Amino acid sequence: MSDDDFELVRGTGNVYRDFGHPNAGLEQARAIIAAKIIRTLDARHLSTRDAEKLTGIAHSEFSRIRNAQLRRFTLDRMIAILGKLDEDVEVSVTFKARRVADHSTPRLG
Repeated sequence: MSDDDFELVRGTGNVYRDFGHPNAGLEQARAIIAAKIIRTLDARHLSTRDAEKLTGIAHSEFSRIRNAQLRRFTLDRMIAILGKLDEDVEVSVTFKARRVADHSTPRLG
């Protein structure tokens, strides 16, 4: 295999956007928070059952987070879960204008 067989493509930093997901920002935010929840569980050596006992949140919810099944979670719910794990949470949101393709009406005549 030669170097010519590969093409380097730079991503945007948001894999969901790179793959054209319509709610890429939301999905990225959920993934970041889920990763923090998982890191917290791992650092404290908590099983999903232990986390349930500590937080009152069903162990199945922690299993969903561990398995990246995040669609049913809202951001505020995930932030609340972090709070119940005794984590301080600070959220910063940045807004940027979307790049919009030129969909102007073609001129007639």
